[in-house]
Amino acid sequence: MSKIVNQVKSTKQFLMINGERVETSKYAPLYSPYSGEEIAQVAMADKGLTKQAIDAAYNARGVIAKMPAYKRAEILENVVALLKEKSAEAAEIISRESAKPIMFAKAEVERTIETYKFSAEEAKRIHGEMIPFDAAAGGVGRIGYTLREPIGVIGAITPFNFPMNLVAHKVGPAIAAGNTIVLKPASQTPLSALFIAEIFEEAGLPAGVLNVVTGPGGTVGEAIVEDNRISMVTFTGSPSVGIGIRNKAGLKKTTLELGSNSALIIDKEIDIDQIIERCIMGAFSNQGQVCISLQRVYVHEDVYEEFVTKFKGNAKKLKIGDPLDPDTYISALISKGETERVLNWIEETKNSKATIQAGGKLQDGILEPTIITDAGRSLKVSCQEAFAPVVIVNKVSSVKEAIKQVNDSRFGLQAGIYTNNVKNALYASRELHVGGVIINDVPTYRVDQMPYGGVKESGTGREGIKYAVEEMTEMKLVVWNQS
Repeated sequence: MSKIVNQVKSTKQFLMINGERVETSKYAPLYSPYSGEEIAQVAMADKGLTKQAIDAAYNARGVIAKMPAYKRAEILENVVALLKEKSAEAAEIISRESAKPIMFAKAEVERTIETYKFSAEEAKRIHGEMIPFDAAAGGVGRIGYTLREPIGVIGAITPFNFPMNLVAHKVGPAIAAGNTIVLKPASQTPLSALFIAEIFEEAGLPAGVLNVVTGPGGTVGEAIVEDNRISMVTFTGSPSVGIGIRNKAGLKKTTLELGSNSALIIDKEIDIDQIIERCIMGAFSNQGQVCISLQRVYVHEDVYEEFVTKFKGNAKKLKIGDPLDPDTYISALISKGETERVLNWIEETKNSKATIQAGGKLQDGILEPTIITDAGRSLKVSCQEAFAPVVIVNKVSSVKEAIKQVNDSRFGLQAGIYTNNVKNALYASRELHVGGVIINDVPTYRVDQMPYGGVKESGTGREGIKYAVEEMTEMKLVVWNQS
């Protein structure tokens, strides 16, 4: 059994700085979102310890930057092999600290393995291009090419909802590109990040390349963002925090993934039985705590009644309970505060023309999967990010009308459309103002090598290993005068 699993049950969690476990003067209890039991004591770093982690990362820059690509790939491959061996332990850690049902925690571990595998492969594919200098009269007699060089120290701030795979999306490409990292995981889910740091240590990563600093965002996160030795900040979280980071970052590069209220269009003549399980998964997996969770559905009037009937019927069959039960589909939200917030949003709909078709209440402290029809555009469940098992379903008369409603949002991460009409699919791909259009699937679709990011308040920059490597490197031009 790993050190972390033992620590989950009884002992303190330490910071990981310069390859060493560092104690702090202050610890905070970490409680299970499902049972409320204490599962760990987590180190609370101050600005001094955060600076120490940045020192370590800054001093290790040359070590990882000069390491041959095949060596960086080899370390990442070692991580893949070790994580495969410890996949059951990894899934249990995710489930305990986040209340993610174990079926989805196992799926996250599989994706994390794949993400590090892609990172190992991309480490070997970082290259520039030749420039045709003689295309200009002043370029005759010269040749030139570009190089991609590591940017330096990456400050990575990760969320609770995918505590292992979203760490991988920042750490994997950073190491592939030859950068060092200071990682601040979400306060509720530090155990996954510390577990991964141990695996990297075992995989042969040099000391100081990956440093994990736990503690409050206002202390640790701010110290990372404000330190001039940090070359880039990559953040996944709320728009308000992301905008604050952007305002404080100065000339640092930033990649910000800030959430959404993702929408799906269902055109006429769609076989509802063929898509209903995908819609259930899109709306309710991980309790809806997914940045591209299906929150809004716009259904053509010809199939609207059938969809609503089958959607709520299937939602009511989902098992609610202990996240470690292999049959559980819905468990607790990340905190009681989040549960209360969403209940208030649901309560707001009762004073409108909206109808709660399913859910809307707690079952043993767990929010039931909730379906609301005829929800007005100004209701919080429509226009803000619910990040909960809550979805609205509204009727439309055409794809054009649906697209207008999808775009009527301050967010724009991903959107989906089910249609058998090629013209409608092409029209949607042009007109939807989002970072990704998913045709004939839910907007919750993601594989880890694809470019991923949004427009408007959904953020800036792109993840997906190849695209993250581009964000985490700088271009250098080399010109040779042959005359």
